[in-house]
Amino acid sequence: MKKGAFIAGGAALIFLTACIGYFFIIFLGDFIIDEKKLVLNSTSRIVDEQGNEIAKMYVENRELVSIDQIPSHVQKAFLAAEDTRFYEHHGIDIASLVRALYKDILTRSKAEGASTITQQLAKNVFLTNEKTWLRKTKEMIIALNLERRYTKQQLLEMYLNQVYFGHGVYGMQSAAAFYFQKEPQSLTVAEGALLAGMMKAPNAYSPILHAEKGKERRNLVLSLMHKQGFLTAEETVRYQGKTLSLHVQALKKEQAFVPYIDMVFQEAADVYGLSYEEVLRGGYTFVVTLDSAMQKKAYKLFQDDQNFPKKSAEVEGAFVLMDSKSGGIKAAIGGRNYVPRGWNRVYMKRQPGSVLKPLLVYGPALETKKYKPYSLLANEKQSFAGYIPRNYNEQYSKEITMYDAIKESANVPAVWLLNEIGMETGKTYLEKGNVAIEEDGLSAALGGLKEGISPLELVKMYRAFVEEGNIVEPHVIEKIVNRKDEVIAKASQKETKIFSEQTAWYMTRMLEGAVKEGTAQAGSYEGALAGKTGTTSLPNQDNGAKDAWFVGYTPTMVGALWMGYDRTDASHYLEGGSSYPTKLFKKILTSAHTEAFASFKKPKGVKNVGEPIRLEKLESVQAKLTFTPLGLFTAKLTWKPLADKRIQYRIYKAEGDSQSVVGTVTGKGEYRIKYINVFSVPNFYVAPYNPQTEREGERTKAQKP
Repeated sequence: MKKGAFIAGGAALIFLTACIGYFFIIFLGDFIIDEKKLVLNSTSRIVDEQGNEIAKMYVENRELVSIDQIPSHVQKAFLAAEDTRFYEHHGIDIASLVRALYKDILTRSKAEGASTITQQLAKNVFLTNEKTWLRKTKEMIIALNLERRYTKQQLLEMYLNQVYFGHGVYGMQSAAAFYFQKEPQSLTVAEGALLAGMMKAPNAYSPILHAEKGKERRNLVLSLMHKQGFLTAEETVRYQGKTLSLHVQALKKEQAFVPYIDMVFQEAADVYGLSYEEVLRGGYTFVVTLDSAMQKKAYKLFQDDQNFPKKSAEVEGAFVLMDSKSGGIKAAIGGRNYVPRGWNRVYMKRQPGSVLKPLLVYGPALETKKYKPYSLLANEKQSFAGYIPRNYNEQYSKEITMYDAIKESANVPAVWLLNEIGMETGKTYLEKGNVAIEEDGLSAALGGLKEGISPLELVKMYRAFVEEGNIVEPHVIEKIVNRKDEVIAKASQKETKIFSEQTAWYMTRMLEGAVKEGTAQAGSYEGALAGKTGTTSLPNQDNGAKDAWFVGYTPTMVGALWMGYDRTDASHYLEGGSSYPTKLFKKILTSAHTEAFASFKKPKGVKNVGEPIRLEKLESVQAKLTFTPLGLFTAKLTWKPLADKRIQYRIYKAEGDSQSVVGTVTGKGEYRIKYINVFSVPNFYVAPYNPQTEREGERTKAQKP
């Protein structure tokens, strides 16, 4: 009886100890396991709106895949190679563990044998690679708890998404793409065995670095699959006879895309609150508005020294092009030698020069409705409370139309007009677009700002002229999709009204004139293009410039191109001015244009702007007297009319010191005056009249019939 009781008591004690040990393991598991670590780092991707991949962004090159998308024969290859009793044990394979411990004791070492797939997952996710009894104990505790919390399929899915396949590739999805350019569900038995064989030592068995070793390891896995009954002998021999048949994916990064990729990082943080680290780990898909062809063309042209002043690689530049409807950035160059996470000059503030005039001066002046495109502005050298602006060509006249002032980029009229409307009026329109300038002086009319404006800000504001006075915030990210294929964010296309439709159309027509016959004539582009050049001069120096600009737009695109030195000094300044950015801008548009050229369309309900009327000198008028029965004596005046049929002609009669207009005709070279007193015949002369400016031209000499 005592012996039986002793045995029963011992059994009970063992059972109680086992129960306490089990619950202790469960208790420890709750402290050791941080389930957040099971959320694996996943590769984020940038794709264009057609789904073409632009780039991958990752800490670990991993794309997650469901276990349902991994073929059964691939799963079996990993089980045969790593854990044949995976579906039978509960995290620890006791029989294998006993054998491994026996070998450890014999060799007096801490060998790594007998780890189940669950233990490998525990080690890779939660622990380090150190070979100690403590780490092995933690591994076993975690494995038992993982088996309690998750199904076998869930654990196998985690494992196959987590494991490393060499060459910076993690997980089945990325491995299938890298080694075979396939989806996991398309992998063959031999391909699955090759990947499974790499688990023991990814670099040593790399089929790229060590093809023969990789093949030998693959064939061993195929033999193990046969041993486990997963393959027949005939299938095994057939698969072992196959070549590796690799189709390795190129991992090169397109240098042209680097500044654009950095803009995705920047926007993800600024607009959507996704940090740099979260983007690298989160498995997001960023659908962007990039036009790959345009980006590559712009990058190539930026590398050519011939497109820059002094034909020098030291001259820097920036370029940004935006879809005028959506606000999506189609191309962006942050610098000629841009490096990842470098100084992106698309965001850089520089002095804008004359490209600011339409935004600060002319647009706001048109909004007052006191001025129109052919209103006359002062263009004579004068002082504004001690500030004396100069025209760059040192040519002046008493008056000039707004159209011509923009076309010629004259400085005096811009300063005069800003003085007339008031600095606060001009700044109001910039502030509507969240573009603030500190300056209160009239020199701001010429873009001489302390802090400056960035290319991206100028593109945003110039969009108002092509889109009926409205702006949108430029963006590179159209939408963000998470790893569950859910759309979690979309770009806002909320418009802000800056100018009226009438002002926008007036500005478009005048800026078209600047491209056709003004300072923006340089270069060639066959389509409709409106735009403005700008330069900022060097202090105390007549020659050379700090900044050179062209900002312009087509019916579908708005862009800005800047050139200059990051730091301007006595030996680093621009020559050739704004002609270089103007020509390069047109080259980029021409080389990458993929659609039929369109023209600007006048919005409904706005007044049009005709081509400017140019008055020339009239030849002498001829006068003759004729007799008619009813009109008695009639004076017939004739002259050669000017080519523009819109020009009016005022006919003057002069008698002594008295002069008066007796008639006006449009586009004709003839006029008759009846009832002439033959005893006191007056003199007559003709003056051309411009109805746009409401100004007369030079009169002809007086003639007596």
